[in-house]
Amino acid sequence: MRLIAVVLASILAFPAMAEEVVLGLSRDQVAITADFDGSDILIFGAVKRESPIPKGDPLEVVITVSGPQKPLTVRRKEKKFGIWVNTDAVEIDHAPSFYAVATSAPLGDVLTNVEDLRHNITVPQAIRMVGAPMEVQNAQDFTQAVIRIRENANLYQTLEGAVQVDQQTLFRTSIDMPSNLTEGVYPTRIFLTRGGEVVSHFETKIDVRKVGLERWLFNLSREMPLAYGILSLAIAIAAGWGASAAFRLLRQG
Repeated sequence: MRLIAVVLASILAFPAMAEEVVLGLSRDQVAITADFDGSDILIFGAVKRESPIPKGDPLEVVITVSGPQKPLTVRRKEKKFGIWVNTDAVEIDHAPSFYAVATSAPLGDVLTNVEDLRHNITVPQAIRMVGAPMEVQNAQDFTQAVIRIRENANLYQTLEGAVQVDQQTLFRTSIDMPSNLTEGVYPTRIFLTRGGEVVSHFETKIDVRKVGLERWLFNLSREMPLAYGILSLAIAIAAGWGASAAFRLLRQG
């Protein structure tokens, strides 16, 4: 009887969510090869319900795809005596190598600031800087610089209105993943919101890996750097000799 009471108490303490995500991906792996020029990932799904669609605010969907997070150093340059030199430097503790956030409506309509802070959904919230040196002024400018640079490289994307929602049940979007991706696991999150509040969320992942010759060369450079260096030198010498021989043949012809 005590066991049954414990089980019933657990069920009452953690009730089933009224709306849940059933997700699909066009593919959960991306292979980086020599001719890789980017990839589109189709993310689609449905909303599972145990009861009719709630009345009131419509259902909105927010989808994020995040690349591997790594620390980086951001430096500020200033022109002194006609030369650009590094002055201040700030350590960014975590910055995703790739980050895309797609929404079914403008961000201000689908997500409150409180929920953004809680779940770290938007691009600025995905970057974490614990602290900056006291002598550095306007430390937040360094985070903005990272965002600006990676947005220009298509590595950070804010896609408002890019998620299509049908009958508050089916949703889909396409994320453009550029050619300069970092290898690793890409967590993919889906949030269902009503009135800006998150009512349910789901997480999966996309695996981005080098394959074939690229994988072999990558492993060789990490595991046997001396052999990799010798191989690179040998290829460079062979390429130089081959070009020289071809040039001599052309001149003789």
